[in-house]
Amino acid sequence: MAIKLQKDAEKHLIGSIKTFFSDELESDIGDLKAQLVLDFFLKEVSPTVYNQAVKDAQSYFQDKVSDLGDVRHETEFDYWKKQRPPS
Repeated sequence: MAIKLQKDAEKHLIGSIKTFFSDELESDIGDLKAQLVLDFFLKEVSPTVYNQAVKDAQSYFQDKVSDLGDVRHETEFDYWKKQRPPS
């Protein structure tokens, strides 16, 4: 599954990558190298992150669905029982 970022998000991430290289690795890189790093992470790392996010969401919703059994059920067909005085 290819991830296509919006242009403004991609531009922000490229700037962030350049800052990371400068601040953390003391190496200045240009837009092209930052774009290559971003492309690598989108292709190599993001599928693993995506798959884990899907598993986490699936687990979360399965837990919520299993909790439905603990919900108190309302009495059905109770309208007329409440309307008529006891005999």
